[in-house]
Amino acid sequence: MQAAWYSTLGPAREVLVIGEMARPEPAAGEVLVRVYASGVNPSDVKARAGTRAGVSGLVWPRVIPHSDGAGIVEDVGADVPRARVGERVWLWNAQWQRPFGTAAEYVALPAAQAVPLPASTSFTEGACLGIPAMTAHRCIHADGPVSGQTLLITGGAGTVARYAIQFAKLAGATVVTTVSNPTKAGHARSAGADFILNYREDDVASAVMDLTAGRGVDRIVDLEFGANLPVSLQVIRPNGLIVAYGSAAVMRPELPFYPLMFKGVNLRLVLIYILPDEARAAALRDLGRLLNEGALSHAVARCLPLAETAAAHELVESSDKLGSVVVLP
Repeated sequence: MQAAWYSTLGPAREVLVIGEMARPEPAAGEVLVRVYASGVNPSDVKARAGTRAGVSGLVWPRVIPHSDGAGIVEDVGADVPRARVGERVWLWNAQWQRPFGTAAEYVALPAAQAVPLPASTSFTEGACLGIPAMTAHRCIHADGPVSGQTLLITGGAGTVARYAIQFAKLAGATVVTTVSNPTKAGHARSAGADFILNYREDDVASAVMDLTAGRGVDRIVDLEFGANLPVSLQVIRPNGLIVAYGSAAVMRPELPFYPLMFKGVNLRLVLIYILPDEARAAALRDLGRLLNEGALSHAVARCLPLAETAAAHELVESSDKLGSVVVLP
């Protein structure tokens, strides 16, 4: 099979190789998937570059990157029903704690990590679901109903945030989001955001307090916890909740303990790879229902052939995109 891989860490064009590898065989409990779309996420490019927080060095001698993808089940291992052959599926955690991910024509992985994909959802859209959509689901639904609440979802043009806006709106919440320019504002608006603030021009804290008549927001879903903490502390209501799934700009934030305590603020950190089983099951169930209903929109920024995997990584690193970057093996 054709695959993209790296054996050393570093810049995409220096370490990524495109070539032939042996096609994997499904082990017991696994399916073999012919991959038609491979989603590229920030965690994938950071892992390849050697800049991923909490990870040191190259764990395996050769890595096929990317955890997300979509395709068709071509074969099954022992203990997996043959009826799954020919099934359209989307994939999650394909390269989490495993050397070979979806940047290849084929991937073998546990059958539970290949989820039925409705015919109405394209393979490129299916490749967007694993990390972005399931992270967003956890952020919105981990702590009870949001119906009637007001949420601040930062970075509303991002891949996770755009799904989070949709989940929040579908669940009955009012959504305030932040962006950096008018183009991104339109992208967030298309997901259903009620109020959009330009954090480069607006006084976000004052605007949020005005929008909520001085009450503050019930929850914050935040991709930059450390950098946004001063504003978050101003706009979160007493006994509110901050859900954070990133803090790349300030990787070791200083926690203002007493200001947070005197507001009774709750904090949840989300790492998609290690969701509790019940949370994963809930996300898969809800995503299946919403996909079948056609209730979600998916933003695909760019599709590139496998031969241009390095360019795909560079596009994700540049942040010069609106939506997910997908490689087509």
